[in-house]
Amino acid sequence: MNVTFVLVHSPSVGPSTWTPVAEALGRRGYAAVVPDLTGVARHGSPYWPKVVEAVRAAAPETPLVLVPHSNAGLFLPVIKEGLGERVVSCVFADAHIPPRDGLVRAAQEAFLPFLRELADDDGVLPRWTDWWSDDDVAAMLPDLGVRATVVEEQPRLPLDYYTEPIPVPAGWDAVRCACLWYGPPYDKVAEEAHGRGWPVLRTPGEHLQQVVDPEGVTDALLKLSRKS
Repeated sequence: MNVTFVLVHSPSVGPSTWTPVAEALGRRGYAAVVPDLTGVARHGSPYWPKVVEAVRAAAPETPLVLVPHSNAGLFLPVIKEGLGERVVSCVFADAHIPPRDGLVRAAQEAFLPFLRELADDDGVLPRWTDWWSDDDVAAMLPDLGVRATVVEEQPRLPLDYYTEPIPVPAGWDAVRCACLWYGPPYDKVAEEAHGRGWPVLRTPGEHLQQVVDPEGVTDALLKLSRKS
């Protein structure tokens, strides 16, 4: 079966956080696309339909493996619903796992005070890498050129992107699902995935390990897409 990997970046960052893996998959003979979600907040809420629209516009008419990263995982149920029967499996890559149904938000309640402190008077947040210290960002993105690319393409998102309810259609996890994690705090996500009976693998690293070691992450994605 000729599948296409749909590598879904968090709207907090940009497509360059998946481009190296898409290129690695291409070198191995696999098709991959990276939808650009940097514009989903450009014209206000609701945001989640624009995420779905952007992924649908990029996804070809082939069987699809969805691979969300970070908070993009929370959009996976509505993305899958928008793509229909083409989705054959889902691999969460250091990504949040949605509940089985109901509603979810891009930020947990405990994290909101931190975000509110960062927001300006218009309710707009700094770029994601500006939330963290220079040392933290350097650990995630040690290559200066790669760091510059990732930092430059990031959007500034409104606070309400993180508080908007995202629907979770029941049955989204009826397809094969798996979990790839890099390090804490996603060890908790890996435990949840294991509890749901999903295959779980770890590629040790920081939260943007797919940029630092795209070949290793590609190895893991291929293993999980076959196991899941």
